[in-house]
Amino acid sequence: MTLSRRTFAAACAGTFTFPAWGQDKWPSKPIVYIVPFPAGGTTDILARLIGQKLGPALGTTIVVDNKGGAGGSVGSEIASRAAPDGYTLLGGTISSHAINVSLYPKIGYDPIKSFEPIILIGTNPTVLVVNQASPYKTLQDVIAAGKAKKPLTGASAGSGTSQHLSLELLKAKAGIDITHIPYKGSAPAIQDVMAGQVDMMFDTTVVAGPHIESGKLRALAVSSARRVPSMPTVPTVAESGVAGYEVVSWQAIYAPAGTPKAIVDRLHDEIAKILAQPEMQERLAKLGMQGADMTTQQLAAFQKAEVEKWAAVIKSANIKLE
Repeated sequence: MTLSRRTFAAACAGTFTFPAWGQDKWPSKPIVYIVPFPAGGTTDILARLIGQKLGPALGTTIVVDNKGGAGGSVGSEIASRAAPDGYTLLGGTISSHAINVSLYPKIGYDPIKSFEPIILIGTNPTVLVVNQASPYKTLQDVIAAGKAKKPLTGASAGSGTSQHLSLELLKAKAGIDITHIPYKGSAPAIQDVMAGQVDMMFDTTVVAGPHIESGKLRALAVSSARRVPSMPTVPTVAESGVAGYEVVSWQAIYAPAGTPKAIVDRLHDEIAKILAQPEMQERLAKLGMQGADMTTQQLAAFQKAEVEKWAAVIKSANIKLE
């Protein structure tokens, strides 16, 4: 392979950046990017988008390896056991790196101690929706019905999913009861909400957006702290009277614990440049994601807070998965 001046310069710079741990150039071989979910999902799409640009930026190839199972736990455990040499990356999410540790009786990694945070790619708010014919015009209407002890039902893509936990957090903070109806995926769940079989559901703006635009669903509130640009007239849950409510799904990139700081910093900087490119910003927006600007230290603090928040919700709701 013929090295460009830029690649050659980067290689030379690497010679002086990483001598302490015995390599004269990093990377000198392909980097494996583990996606702990099946192909086609958001984490997989992001890995391939970023990998296509990150490889050339580093003068190597990024190989995406899908290792799905147990809500991201299988692939995350595999990544946690990889050598901390800069040749393994992991796509981490709210499920694999904040929820699963409290949801499953045992997982084979510590979501905080087993990894080095690299970068937060972005966040994805959900939106609470009801059927267009629903008597509930606002979230305040739902809360009033709950306070009056009217039976309420809420769908989700499955027990322990972020949609389910969003619902449980709403119940806890609003002081109402909503019977959870788990489905095997978002598609059948949202279909039953549209059909009026279930009262409501939290789902991503990407999934729910087209149905809201078509008039089949009514948006009551978004889960993020701020309103969503694509739905500027829809208030937040907090604005609707549930103080302190904030839920966002998120996507991040990690490396195995012990990966040299110089490599982590280089990866952070290169990926940050990629995410700042206009075409990447456009792709993130189409995925319903809002960009994030965090240092590795800020990501670590954010993740720790997320682990603690969802541990409390899961314990309060007594959610257990085998």
